[in-house]
Amino acid sequence: MTEITIRLPDGNFKKVEKGSNSLDLAKLISKSLAERVIVAKVNGKVTDIRDPLNDGDDVVLLDSSSIEANDILNHSAEHILAAAVMKIFPYAQVSMGPKDHESGFYYDFDVGRPLQEDDLAKIEEIMAELIKEKISFEKMWVKKTYAKELFKKLNQHYKEEILDWIEGDEVTLYKCDDLFTDLCRGPHLPHAGFIKAFKLKGIAGSYWRGDSTKKMLSRISGIAFKSKEELSSYLHHIEEAKKRDHRKIGQKLELFFHHEKIGPGLILWLPKGGLLRTIVEDFSKAKHLSSGYDMVSSPHIAKSDLWHTSGHLDFYKESMFAPMRIDENEYLLKPMNCPFHLLMYKFRPRSYKELPLRFAEFGTVYRYELAGVLHGLMRVRGFTQDDAHIFCRWDQLDSELDGVIKFMIDMLKAFGFSEFLVNISTRPQKFVGDVKLWEKAEESLKKSVERNGFLYDVDEGGGAFYGPKIDIKLKDCLGRLWQCSTVQLDFNNPERFDLHYVNSENQKERPVMLHRALFGSIERFIGILIEHYAGAFPAWLSPEQVRVLTVADSHNEFAKEVASRLCEEGIRAHFHEDREKLSAKIRDAQLEKIPFMVVIGNREVAENGGTLRLRSEEDKGFFPISSLIGYIKDQCQKPSA
Repeated sequence: MTEITIRLPDGNFKKVEKGSNSLDLAKLISKSLAERVIVAKVNGKVTDIRDPLNDGDDVVLLDSSSIEANDILNHSAEHILAAAVMKIFPYAQVSMGPKDHESGFYYDFDVGRPLQEDDLAKIEEIMAELIKEKISFEKMWVKKTYAKELFKKLNQHYKEEILDWIEGDEVTLYKCDDLFTDLCRGPHLPHAGFIKAFKLKGIAGSYWRGDSTKKMLSRISGIAFKSKEELSSYLHHIEEAKKRDHRKIGQKLELFFHHEKIGPGLILWLPKGGLLRTIVEDFSKAKHLSSGYDMVSSPHIAKSDLWHTSGHLDFYKESMFAPMRIDENEYLLKPMNCPFHLLMYKFRPRSYKELPLRFAEFGTVYRYELAGVLHGLMRVRGFTQDDAHIFCRWDQLDSELDGVIKFMIDMLKAFGFSEFLVNISTRPQKFVGDVKLWEKAEESLKKSVERNGFLYDVDEGGGAFYGPKIDIKLKDCLGRLWQCSTVQLDFNNPERFDLHYVNSENQKERPVMLHRALFGSIERFIGILIEHYAGAFPAWLSPEQVRVLTVADSHNEFAKEVASRLCEEGIRAHFHEDREKLSAKIRDAQLEKIPFMVVIGNREVAENGGTLRLRSEEDKGFFPISSLIGYIKDQCQKPSA
């Protein structure tokens, strides 16, 4: 018998028979481990426990408590979903699911008709049966020619098309009993019984390959868990998220809306929403100016020549709106601000002494998003990016990265966020620039994140073709992660636009270019703020900070004076004359989530003051006018970032 040696996480070695897999290894260690293990990490890569091991492999055996378990559970539940649909609709066509499973799973189906919400209950019932039966996931390594014949026999035409995209002669398939077979790299659970709870989230339409000229499919999405307690927590979380839906709150608080005469994905900001947006932008702009950024501005359209030079027409055309003809020239709405800032750099020759240059802009851009993915403020067709582009020397890169990361984190904290996840994406297979520059840049990104006190995950090969990047995700009050801040190196555009500066030896040299977005887009960030605070913004952010209320009409004149005094002190205060009872006025102010209510009655008029109520329903009592103004001003102070 030929044996191979496997290295375990504790540094010890284990000999197993050649041809053994990770499950065989688990059985040698203990029976209980073999019953718990769901996946293996071999030489740092997550693999199926049935994949054969090689001599010298480092192997970590993982159970459902591991951080990798969520992805495996959802990936396997995805296949169980397809198997259940195939059992109900034997002639269903199955297309594709997602590349990652952070927020669950989905599959797109063609069953000859649009799937309905009523279908979900039956599909869930069949899925539960398959999980109870502990059906297995059988992995097969086959030639592409065999796979094509198999899918042709199974009448799965989408799979035949997908095979044409895959390079190489071999593919891997996974089979769920005799119900469903799919192209898949895996890994999967040993059997479906490890899925202890799941929930189908809904059905939506989805065009094949995201192309509106192709067939509309039915997308079923769901999420899986390793315990029923996690499912219960998730369902509670969903209910809380529904209460915080920014679309509903935005309408209720009269912040923004959409209108069919304007078009989908285009926002109309009402006065309160426009003021909220102004507060956010003005705060950010002031911090940019105090941090050494120069504010610039660029047009909404440009001739197509610019987008040829930048490469957008080569790589991004499908996401750009159709061109327009003006004076025999072709113009396009801008999808990004970068090319304009590059031209600003080239406005005149640059010296090494001028660097770094930091150009910042709140620039509105336009991207053609499919109607099916538009979502309130979170996914729109016209939005304002808080863009910045930094041009520096290589010897300045580390300090610029440190400054950018600190700036981004401090700003996000100012808006009430305190937990962040950091991700670094490295060189992909196809890239531009010198490998040594990539390695140097990636090391700079990692060291900067470490110097700023953050742990980080590395997405190997996940960078754009033109440079590595840092992504910062913020966590909201419900624990949801939102991608907002990004800093991206760019080896491509300085070359395309022939940027240079004159160095200390009077020689031309390429600058380093950084793309930086803090909020990502103002629209999306405000959507996140609405859901994070459920519309009850901190006083400094609230469009209306104080509502002055009267007990009777006879108090109106003094109420106007109080509101005027507050406004003179820079407080956003309003008084509305109406004949409602005081209790109704208080209720309305609380429903509108106004932070402070100043009640005016006989005593307040006589003693020149006001009684202060908070939206939390706390009664702070009577204040003389000067003390009242001082207290409210103190509570409305902007945070320091």
